[in-house]
Amino acid sequence: MNSSPRLNVLCLASFFKGNRFFQRLHEEGCHVTLITSDRFKDEDWARQYIHEFHSVASFEDRTALLHGVAWLFRNRRIDRIIALDDFDVEVGASLREHFRLPGMGDSAARFFRDKLAMRVKARELGINVPRFTPVFHHPDVAKFLSEVPAPWLIKPRSEASAVGIKKLHSADEAWAAIHELGDRQSFHVLEQMIPGDLYHVDSLTQDGKIAFVEVGRYGRPLLEVAHEGGIYVTRTQPRDSKEARELIKLNAAVLEGFGLRRGASHTEFIIGRDDGKPYFIETSARVGGANISDMVEAATGVNLWSEWAKLEIEGEGYAYKAPRAREEFGGVVISLARDEFPDTSSFTDSEIVDRLRKKNHIGFVVRSPKQARVEELLKTYLERIARDFHASLPAPVKSTS
Repeated sequence: MNSSPRLNVLCLASFFKGNRFFQRLHEEGCHVTLITSDRFKDEDWARQYIHEFHSVASFEDRTALLHGVAWLFRNRRIDRIIALDDFDVEVGASLREHFRLPGMGDSAARFFRDKLAMRVKARELGINVPRFTPVFHHPDVAKFLSEVPAPWLIKPRSEASAVGIKKLHSADEAWAAIHELGDRQSFHVLEQMIPGDLYHVDSLTQDGKIAFVEVGRYGRPLLEVAHEGGIYVTRTQPRDSKEARELIKLNAAVLEGFGLRRGASHTEFIIGRDDGKPYFIETSARVGGANISDMVEAATGVNLWSEWAKLEIEGEGYAYKAPRAREEFGGVVISLARDEFPDTSSFTDSEIVDRLRKKNHIGFVVRSPKQARVEELLKTYLERIARDFHASLPAPVKSTS
């Protein structure tokens, strides 16, 4: 790289992710600085694309992190600060505010991290959400429990995936869970549990408009997989289906209403089993985890990490068009495995485009021009993995996806 990089980009990643993001930044002539947590500093980072590598004990000490970034700024001007994980969105926003850099600030970030803020805003926009109540005023909570039929979910307002969520079946159980939280009650939201199918919408936004979008459908809600054990599955939803068309419109309404100007997003909806209506569950200003980006790339040729990097480099006003290569179908299946490094050599189908390389896990990304073939493979792999490889552990305390 020459002595005058196109941009100096500081990336925040409290978990191990983003190698394709760093690669694109490097290829576009940027100087890449990464700050990660000590816990993940020895992971397989693509260091050939990272010019400065730093780790910190914890991202929760925001004052120390701010001081560290200020120290870096003294010798190299920072042009962009990018948060690569859900847990980094608020930190990144706070740093941008402090250093007056472009991108999402504190107020906008709340809509992409705070589950209560999301629900209130979505309801204001006229988008269906499960009935909910903040855990502030106990008479309001009592009214909710008396009017809304069980089961309910109590969720941390600023966690990711299914972390910290509890399913509640009675008022007594709900009150016990609330009292157990003590002074942390106000950091939670209580909502009606809607039975149905869970979908994810993964998109790229430029200048406040959707530039690329794909819809996927999970095999089981992530809450069930995390808390009851099981095997994670998702696949491309047929693009001409009623569900895909409806969710694409709702996703655009959510992101425009929430104020996302640029970047990647991962939004989840449930289509109710009883009424057939779509309900907004949550959104995030980042690439979806659990190999969803690999599935999207397999089906379309578009790598969400790489394209997000391009959007951040170009900034406002750039006439972006996603380099879509195909419209096929992808699928992902992932499970905890009994063996430290399971032997997957018996899985020989030509549709396999990637194999998960993670300790005590087994997983595959598949691709086919035919949706039926993807479904057939996922069904077969579910049965084989459950029989020969699957292991289960208690629900996670912290998300790494």
